[in-house]
Amino acid sequence: MEWIALVMVGVVFLCLVLGFPVAFTLAGVATITGLLTLGPDFFNFLPSRIMGIMSNYVLLAVPLFVFMGIMLEKSGMAATLLKTMAQIFGKVRGGLGVSVIIVGTLLAASTGIVGATVVTMGLISLPSMIESRYNIPLATGIIASSGTLGQIIPPSIVLILLGTVLNVSVGDLFLAAILPGLIIVGSYIIYVLVVAKAKPEVAPPVARHSTDHISVQSIFTALLMPLFLMVAVLGSIFAGVASPTEAAAVGAFGAVLLTVIAGKFSFKKLVETSRETTRLTTMVFFILIGATTFSLVFRGLHGDDLILELIQSAQLSPDILVLLILLIVFILGFFIDFVEIIFIIVPIVLPILNAYEIDLLWVGILLAINLQTSFLTPPFGFSLFYLKGVAPPEVKTRDIYRGIIPFIIIQLVVLTMIYIFPSVLLFFTP
Repeated sequence: MEWIALVMVGVVFLCLVLGFPVAFTLAGVATITGLLTLGPDFFNFLPSRIMGIMSNYVLLAVPLFVFMGIMLEKSGMAATLLKTMAQIFGKVRGGLGVSVIIVGTLLAASTGIVGATVVTMGLISLPSMIESRYNIPLATGIIASSGTLGQIIPPSIVLILLGTVLNVSVGDLFLAAILPGLIIVGSYIIYVLVVAKAKPEVAPPVARHSTDHISVQSIFTALLMPLFLMVAVLGSIFAGVASPTEAAAVGAFGAVLLTVIAGKFSFKKLVETSRETTRLTTMVFFILIGATTFSLVFRGLHGDDLILELIQSAQLSPDILVLLILLIVFILGFFIDFVEIIFIIVPIVLPILNAYEIDLLWVGILLAINLQTSFLTPPFGFSLFYLKGVAPPEVKTRDIYRGIIPFIIIQLVVLTMIYIFPSVLLFFTP
């Protein structure tokens, strides 16, 4: 029976690679396997498991943060930020690239929606970078990697989902993720400046006339909106005033307010934002329900006991076990989405992590950084697809693939650092 559970996992991944819908693949394979092996009465446990998910207060933050991100995209905040940052740093070699990274960071801390961030920056900054004679692979690498910062910089939907599955406080994950996120951002900036210094032709300064006439007021106005939202959302969580879900509600209201202040609000945009939020949230929760069905049958077949027995017989140390899990997640990131990895792999390995008494906060941050790379790794890196969809015709797919490699390496270096020095996570945590 235990080996049937592993066969079930293999069938699921085969179906995903063949393009079957994730939620229905998980639920369908698990249901068929469960009926044939455990009988229909076994599924009497399923309704209570699903209701436990639906009544999970923390998961309510997901639609609220999604709404906040989509509404802010429609407020035009990203365009204003990019223009202002380009004026500030444009005279420096690589300055336009640094501007895109800073804007990606601010948008990550304000929205956390990868697709919206990459598309917005691709539409606005990529033509400007090409016009400024930036090396195309470097330009695309900067935009695609900066757009994924919302996966590690709070408030991150990845961290919310990981916290729910790992049974770790989302607030603690947010605090622990701050320093790794800042290290990744700083590493991006250093890389761009070093490349611009070594090869001035790949990242020249912006033409002088486009960086003139910048006022303190325009800088203040451009930065005020994202900073206000960051303080309202993250500040309320870190100060203990609000839970992540309550802070997400504050963020959703703040996004509407900022859109009104920017003069971009309309009832039509509100309807579009609500519809897109409903679509994305429904997708996540359908996958979660499918994953719950899969996890129930997998444990009913004692698949978790078999994996634990295999690992213990192999005499793997806790550190090697975590390294093996990270390697598996990294490889899977080439082929499937982060939501699927969180809801399929993490529930399978969680009992093993608990048996080895491994710090789940540390594992959560390692997984978040690892999953961030899944947006950048071909052939199915979603950031690459988003960017290619809005890029000018002269930007080829191979340019995007070449440009992203150094930034993947940077993320893996930071991942290795957190793996070797887990105390880094304690910098902002109590």
